[in-house]
Amino acid sequence: MDLRVAAYAVITDDDGRVLLARWVDGRRAAWTMPGGGLEAGEDPEDAMRREVDEETGYTARVGDLIGINSRVIPANRRSHRSDAPLHTLRIVYSATITGGSLRFEEHGTTDRAGWFTLAEVKELQRVKLVDIALRMAGLF
Repeated sequence: MDLRVAAYAVITDDDGRVLLARWVDGRRAAWTMPGGGLEAGEDPEDAMRREVDEETGYTARVGDLIGINSRVIPANRRSHRSDAPLHTLRIVYSATITGGSLRFEEHGTTDRAGWFTLAEVKELQRVKLVDIALRMAGLF
């Protein structure tokens, strides 16, 4: 079994909008929370800040740990061909924007970022993590 540990941020603005990034994998695309996998030896909070910057252009201050989500994806359901299941541990923090400006990641796993009302989020093509993280944060 493969293991992937990742850190994500739930970031809202003064208007109650949520910051999301659009994940792309070949022809598939769906909105997700800004964040991603930890590099070897990387602290989860540092990973969350790095990923928010890479995917959205913003610098973020880490807030509270909202929760940890554990999921096992069977080998035949993984996005990349594999003979092994994938165990994902997703660490979710609240965060606030401290600087930067909205920009899109180039040559990464996301291609867009944006602010959405909760009503708009419900209408988006999104990964399950969005609903999980927003429930953890008490927003859904």
